[in-house]
Amino acid sequence: MANIESAKKRIRQTARRTERNKARVSRIRTFIKGVEEAISSGKKENATSALKVAQSEIMRGVTKGVLHLKTASRKISRLSARVKSL
Repeated sequence: MANIESAKKRIRQTARRTERNKARVSRIRTFIKGVEEAISSGKKENATSALKVAQSEIMRGVTKGVLHLKTASRKISRLSARVKSL
């Protein structure tokens, strides 16, 4: 356990940021699952609209520092390819 005041503050800050980042990643995963469910149902209109929403959420994760840009691009690319193949 930290004894110095600044180290204690850092622990508190890290805990807050970790919780926030977990929530962001969870939210992104939820949107991705929505796209995958729309793809499995076979309705291209629903999948396209779900992809549009998920894409903005994934890129928001990049700006917040939760995802790397290339990871996000790869996820979006793979999802859009699956939607396109419907």
